Amino acid sequence: MEKPAYFLGDAHLGVEPPGAVPYREKLLVDLLRSWKGAASHVVILGDLFEFWYEYRYYVNREHFQLFRALAELVESGVQVHLLRGNHDFAYGDYFPKNLGVQVSTNLKLDIQGKAFFFVHGDGVARSDRSYRLFRRILNCPLNQWLFRQIHPDWGMALARLVGRRSRKFGAEREIKLDEYLAWAERALEKNSCQVCIHGHHHVPGVWPVRSGLVASPGEWIKKLTYLRFEAGELSIEEFKK
Repeated sequence: MEKPAYFLGDAHLGVEPPGAVPYREKLLVDLLRSWKGAASHVVILGDLFEFWYEYRYYVNREHFQLFRALAELVESGVQVHLLRGNHDFAYGDYFPKNLGVQVSTNLKLDIQGKAFFFVHGDGVARSDRSYRLFRRILNCPLNQWLFRQIHPDWGMALARLVGRRSRKFGAEREIKLDEYLAWAERALEKNSCQVCIHGHHHVPGVWPVRSGLVASPGEWIKKLTYLRFEAGELSIEEFKK
């Protein structure tokens, strides 16, 4: 029997929003270590961190145990993939080069005979026009170079300030699930896949559509949920301390 695969995302590690589960990064490390040698794939669907930016000589030391847990997963034979999110889009080569974790913007994988398509999910809703413009500004090479000139401690403080304001704005916005499902259905057809997994809106669920299945693991802030795929079945799991 094939080993299960696990999918999670939207942990936003590095900040503690109101109502967040205490010690949730440690709990995530514990969960990842429980999958060593016992999973076929682990896919992290973006926004693992509240903010990530790779400087030439600097890595955020607050997440050292998480880095170790990811490397241990890879060393145990698990395929580990990390997707860029809207909070942690600026990955360089640290994860693939030092931890063996593959970084992608979107990803296609064959798991247990099914074709999966993975993406974070930011900007896919039709109503996210203003965000798509903002993302182009963030992705501008000149703007990223300018940010690199800021001291890492100051850059982190600035990013957390912007992130808090973004989260407050996002909490007041209506999540239009029908727009996400409509996009995912088109993505399944375009990529010839049977299952689309995405995050971003923090709503856990598995939804059948005409082209296959769409699923989201929820978030790792207040609920600590993730997806498990085993024996052809996709289920939502909640981590218990």
